[in-house]
Amino acid sequence: MPKRKLNRREFIKRSAAGTATASLAINTATTFISNAQSSSANSRVNVGFIGVGARAHQLMEDIRNVPGMEIVAICDAYKGRLERAMERTGGRAKIYPNHKELLAAKDVDAVFVVTPDHLHKTHVIDAVTAGKDVYCEKPLTYKIEEGLEVIAAANKHGRIVQVGSQGVSSAAQQKAREIIASGRLGQITMVRATNHRNTASGAWIYPIPPDASPETVNWEMFRGSTGQKTYSPERFFRWRCYEEYSGGIATDLYVHLLTTIHYVMNAQAPDTVMAMGQLYRWKESRDVPDTLNGLLQYPEGFAVNLSATFNNEAVNERGFQIMGTEGTLEIGGKGVTFTPSRSYDDNGWIVDSWPSKLQKAYYSDPKVIAAERPNRQAQKVLSGQERWEEIGYGDAVPHIQNFVNAIKTRQQPYENAVVGHRAAAVAHMVNLSAKYKRPIFWDRDKDNVKAD
Repeated sequence: MPKRKLNRREFIKRSAAGTATASLAINTATTFISNAQSSSANSRVNVGFIGVGARAHQLMEDIRNVPGMEIVAICDAYKGRLERAMERTGGRAKIYPNHKELLAAKDVDAVFVVTPDHLHKTHVIDAVTAGKDVYCEKPLTYKIEEGLEVIAAANKHGRIVQVGSQGVSSAAQQKAREIIASGRLGQITMVRATNHRNTASGAWIYPIPPDASPETVNWEMFRGSTGQKTYSPERFFRWRCYEEYSGGIATDLYVHLLTTIHYVMNAQAPDTVMAMGQLYRWKESRDVPDTLNGLLQYPEGFAVNLSATFNNEAVNERGFQIMGTEGTLEIGGKGVTFTPSRSYDDNGWIVDSWPSKLQKAYYSDPKVIAAERPNRQAQKVLSGQERWEEIGYGDAVPHIQNFVNAIKTRQQPYENAVVGHRAAAVAHMVNLSAKYKRPIFWDRDKDNVKAD
């Protein structure tokens, strides 16, 4: 099949449709932004990191490839991470004892919030209140209602918020959106999205540093307002495994899938969510499901099947299939693949039960032949499979660059607080449905779940 390399620069401009509605508008006015704390188009952007765990270190490496950014401040609850972050920044960053002191630093223009889910709302709202623009790792929220609070705070203080599901800034997903908008897929009625794993690390059972102890870990900083008062290395280093800090599969994996689906399909949120989840295998290490399936019904006229397990990854490990009447679009494997539909009716087994005279008359109709026996007549050549690949697909460089551009232009980034809120909200709806074993309904007017 023909392969095409995508140039990211070709996709810098894109439609902002679907990123905000009248009920949840993001304020883009520059009048809310003080001159002292806004970056000019040509200035360097000094950033601080609130949380410097494994994901933060990946982002630090990506920042090396984004011109005009420098890491000047860091804080974390584990001393070992701070030591490694200082190595990574060449000793140029300043260590702060907590996020509030970091946010008070006048030389910090923006912050990356890369902390456990239960701390996101506090860190993001504190940051925008302090006049900092924010890149928050997904999910934006730990609870649905927190999204509305974050949006209100970003509006009030005129700050940029970018959420870290980086795929929407990729040329591959922008190409997918373009193909779908062109109508090449015909009527789209189903989307399938998966993310399967089968390793301990994939199930978030990460190695614990040998020096981890109450002396090297600030447990109070980590736990925030949660109930677990006693230091637990398993909870600190494997927090995704526990409902007290994370939404598990839905908020860690599904939220990526949902952000992409909303973007490429120009959708906002489903009307109805149904889900089932269970803990089958990793029972000694968590209290969140290791297998989760969701069914989402969107008012735009399509359904979404979500599937994830930590017990197998041999088939469809991760990716999307967007299924239309005229073709299928697959997103994954470093690119996008379009496969046209070749299906045709074959009613022969039905017509065979008719009298011979009626059969002959039926198959004398050219329209019937065209629909059911296309191999018996001249037909237009159906184009083959097409694929577009992107070098570096999956890294966060384009997403961070989009964040920098938003900081300098004061235009909304691709995944602003509204977009991040809606993707996280659907993930929370999946968890609620699985927990209470019933459908969960979305109130589009209130941008929240419908009350019982």
